[in-house]
Amino acid sequence: MSYYEALNLKTEPFSTSPDPRFFYPSPSHNSALKRLEIAVRLKRGLNVILGDVGTGKTTLSRMLIQIFNNEPDFTFHMILDPSHKTEFQFLSSLGKMFGVMPAFRSTLDYKEALEKYLFQKGVDANKTTILLIDEGQKLTPTHLEILRTLLNYETNEYKLLQLIILAQIELLPKIRRIRNFMDRINLKYIINPLDEGETKAMINFRLKQAGYGSMEPLFTDGAIRHIYDHTQGYPRKIAMLCHDALETLVMHNRKIIDETSIEEIMAREVR
Repeated sequence: MSYYEALNLKTEPFSTSPDPRFFYPSPSHNSALKRLEIAVRLKRGLNVILGDVGTGKTTLSRMLIQIFNNEPDFTFHMILDPSHKTEFQFLSSLGKMFGVMPAFRSTLDYKEALEKYLFQKGVDANKTTILLIDEGQKLTPTHLEILRTLLNYETNEYKLLQLIILAQIELLPKIRRIRNFMDRINLKYIINPLDEGETKAMINFRLKQAGYGSMEPLFTDGAIRHIYDHTQGYPRKIAMLCHDALETLVMHNRKIIDETSIEEIMAREVR
């Protein structure tokens, strides 16, 4: 019998990959998602989503992209890691992403080409260009200054570039040091870890999304309490611990995950 058959599942419920199907819309995450969608549709410009490692920022971004999947007037571009050593490298990477290649390759030429591109897309073609940057805490002051310049490109009614930065809290002091950057932020939202009730809801949601249809719960309330205490409500940690719990369930031919099961897993981690 396979892993999935043993658990009455169709797919892996606790992968740490940013799969939108397993995006649990906690009140905090759902609020961030809805506000981002509104900001993009209204072309408000700069939006910053902050949160610790493992709070679900990347999955949130994938969910936002999925919302606009069937709307060709919205084009998303994503930078997964903005680690570029120089201003020119950052500008040239943006140019490559947007399909922009100036005749002369200097920083000024790239800036002018990017401005022309954004006006052509946003005004002539009436399209919305969205740049989504993950791991935004890695942005240097030079990168942030370039982004600030791109945000200057606008019509009388809206910003030509919709910029979403997903980052850890350490980004804040960086952007505070950039003149006229903070006042350009349309949305600044901090995603917090889940509480115990939301932890339980996330676990059940993911199991249901993976095909679990039994009325009998796989996790006891005591197990969920232990999971919450151990993870402090961080979605990535919850997913990793729950995966280990399901693996233990199959390996030992058990029917349910209780407090003892979680204690055993945590004891192995300590060693």
